[in-house]
Amino acid sequence: MKNIRNFCIIAHIDHGKSTLADRLLESTKTIDAKDMQAQVLDDMDLERERGITIKSHAIQMNYVKDGEAYTLNLIDTPGHVDFSYEVSRSIAACEGALLIVDAAQGIQAQTISNLYMAIENDLEIIPVINKIDLQSAKPDETEDQIVELLGVPRESILRASGKTGEGINEILNAIVEKVPAPKGDPEAPLQCLIFDSVFNSFRGIIAYFKVVNGVIHKGDHVKFIATEKEYDADEVGILKLTMSPRAEIGTGDVGYIISGIKSSREVRVGDTITHVKNAAPKAIDGFEEVKPMVFAGVYPIESEDFENLRSSLEKLQLNDASLTFQPESSMALGFGFRCGFLGLLHMEIIQERLDREFNMDVITTVPNVSYKVYDKKGNCTEVHNPSGLPDPTLIDHIDEPYIRASVITTTQFIGPIMTLCLGKRGILLKQEYISGDRVEIHYDMPLGEIVIDFYDKLKSISKGYASFDYHLHDFRPGKLVKLDILLNSEPVDALSTLTHVDNSTNFGRRMCEKLKELIPRQQFDIAIQAAIGSKIIARETIKAVRKDVTAKCYGGDISRKRKLLEKQKEGKKRMKQIGTVEVPQKAFLAVLKLD
Repeated sequence: MKNIRNFCIIAHIDHGKSTLADRLLESTKTIDAKDMQAQVLDDMDLERERGITIKSHAIQMNYVKDGEAYTLNLIDTPGHVDFSYEVSRSIAACEGALLIVDAAQGIQAQTISNLYMAIENDLEIIPVINKIDLQSAKPDETEDQIVELLGVPRESILRASGKTGEGINEILNAIVEKVPAPKGDPEAPLQCLIFDSVFNSFRGIIAYFKVVNGVIHKGDHVKFIATEKEYDADEVGILKLTMSPRAEIGTGDVGYIISGIKSSREVRVGDTITHVKNAAPKAIDGFEEVKPMVFAGVYPIESEDFENLRSSLEKLQLNDASLTFQPESSMALGFGFRCGFLGLLHMEIIQERLDREFNMDVITTVPNVSYKVYDKKGNCTEVHNPSGLPDPTLIDHIDEPYIRASVITTTQFIGPIMTLCLGKRGILLKQEYISGDRVEIHYDMPLGEIVIDFYDKLKSISKGYASFDYHLHDFRPGKLVKLDILLNSEPVDALSTLTHVDNSTNFGRRMCEKLKELIPRQQFDIAIQAAIGSKIIARETIKAVRKDVTAKCYGGDISRKRKLLEKQKEGKKRMKQIGTVEVPQKAFLAVLKLD
């Protein structure tokens, strides 16, 4: 056990974690040259296309130092703020972390938040400056930032290049020397912490775990403490590039278990595995339940696909524990699910994975956040969906969630970023100069203003130089109103939103204009209205597609033309009574791209 090292790689998005992991796997000869490809641990097509890591991946390497063999368990983690739950799970299974900082970009917001997460879990931090081969690299300035952030001596900061392989051996030596061996008692009752799980259509659900105490053997009779279900360990093993079976897995090691579990409800990330006979007295402290930030309705396009959608979401939830969902129904869209996501990128990825992996065509409604609604008697209800709001006459006040946001940028973009944050009702707390011309700005902002287009706008006004990180802070009373969109006087519940009084008129007007562009013309006039309660605040009309019925009347009396037009008008009126307005999927996402 003293020769096992468990470590993860943490960094901001696009600082070269996956490329550095490739070099570590290459230099320890974990992967044959014929299997080697760029970002070898990113095995999802989506990850390769977008160049981002979505899932954390565990892999075991063997390394020999001074004639002694060491087992290194590496977990590569995502860098985007929407996947920070993946990072927190990886950190729980490790004793050390490589903190990667891009030599050209320096320390960014997600670097700091992932670092704090690692420090809270008492991990040994090894700082590494990556991409030193770039012409734009500024390793000395980056070193200053790291010294200031971590307070470590300069000589302990390693310099490396994931591209050329420079400095990789120094990193491997540092892992062996600095990362502590796992603590645990091989003689104690078995305790394994599940940190991930995947669904395999042939073998059922495969759970990945770290052995905290005890030893697990193939064929053991085990139970999962939280679900109280018992299984036989048909196969246990370690994670190489593929799964490689072993007879037993000892304390401190990371591995997988296959026990023929069919239902996804029986495996919970953060659960503890123990033996049935010599059971552990209590479960390991797992992870706190994830709190979704953004809610959106996901509905099947064909209503008979509802059950297929449910099973697809359950399988996705295994692979991505930060997805939450519950059934709901909508007047316009039928039966579907209310899903909770960690952010807009997370929502986009889930929608894409439903399409690719499960062949599900879905409509996603406008994303919103959860509010606390207090009635006149002082009772509080949590509302995730504007259609779930009680009657306005019964509401005393509504509390909306606020986040504590930190934006790191260069000094030249401070003005536009402050304007953007104030426009989103942000409250400036403080600004600190980190080093040179880099500044960190702290804001309290309503989460509802962030979920739609804040991140995209921030990136565009700062030319990609601003990095953004946030966590939920508290709930505060806000002047919020429910904005309904009516098509031919019928409210479309999937388009209704909760918005601030000051923005409501402008927002309603822009919504109507956008929908006018997106909804196809029908045989009758369509009135698009934005309403707050019974007060209409904006209106647009989509004109009917009309046939020129007077074309055959050349010359002659005007009353003949008038008669034909009146007759056409009657027909249009009748059509309006029986006709329904088809709202295309693009219209539901129109709100996201109003600007």
